[in-house]
Amino acid sequence: MTVAALVLYAVWAVLAFGLRAWIQWRRTGDTGLRGIGSSPGSARWWAGLLVAAGLLVCAAGAVAAAAGAEPLPVLDHAPVRSGGLVLALAGVAATVAAQLAMGASWRVGVQVDERTELVTDGVFGLVRNPIYTAMIATLAGLVAMGPNPVSVCGLVLSVIALELQVRAVEEPYLRRTHGDAYRRYAAAVGRFVPAIGRTGPN
Repeated sequence: MTVAALVLYAVWAVLAFGLRAWIQWRRTGDTGLRGIGSSPGSARWWAGLLVAAGLLVCAAGAVAAAAGAEPLPVLDHAPVRSGGLVLALAGVAATVAAQLAMGASWRVGVQVDERTELVTDGVFGLVRNPIYTAMIATLAGLVAMGPNPVSVCGLVLSVIALELQVRAVEEPYLRRTHGDAYRRYAAAVGRFVPAIGRTGPN
């Protein structure tokens, strides 16, 4: 199961970043990759750095598990590992589906002077950040497949980083760019899960 987790992580990374960027480039002439910004110490810089670090630590956890790292006893049970496999597979599929649902608006990172269409239909009518929800589900499933201290730390770091990315970078950008349209959307739709994390109208 630990080797399967490592393979699944690699497949997910290729699909979610490499293949999706290639599809974006073929469709629009732009990969959609914006990076973490050029102002060290800014919220955008820290968020991007922490997201990358979280993903790398999760990858290190998968490698450690495949190499035989001692699992955490509280999570080292066959039903947990099997459930993790199901969750990770669902998360991979949901990540790709949510990315494709963004169409030409898909980006990795934010470019502050760029304006893209605000996507609010389909799965984005259920939660505002379905890609991040799917990413967290994928990582949680992978951790359950190979539960060790490194992978758990990677999951915690990734959740913190994605929260920072959304709250400190993306939501302020979307409010500036889309104004009242985004405020109405955020007041009606949950941040990561339905109905939870909705903002006030102001």
